[in-house]
Amino acid sequence: MKTDMDTKLIDNISQQVFRRFPDVTGSKPKVRLQTKPGGASSSKTYLLTFTGKAVTPNGKSIPRYVRVIADENGKILKMSTSR
Repeated sequence: MKTDMDTKLIDNISQQVFRRFPDVTGSKPKVRLQTKPGGASSSKTYLLTFTGKAVTPNGKSIPRYVRVIADENGKILKMSTSR
């Protein structure tokens, strides 16, 4: 799906994510337009998904996923991570 989110906004969001989760630094996010149930919303939100690798204390490598929901102005509304 082609998104119309500005590249500068994506870069700004990415920098904030990289500061908080260094494991995904350098990852290029997958960007998808979010749709709300019913479709009756005037503001657009986007889901940005970052992937990377984290290292556990015993030296094992595990995948790290960071999901970010941002509005059309680049404001982060929600950020979550999983391993």
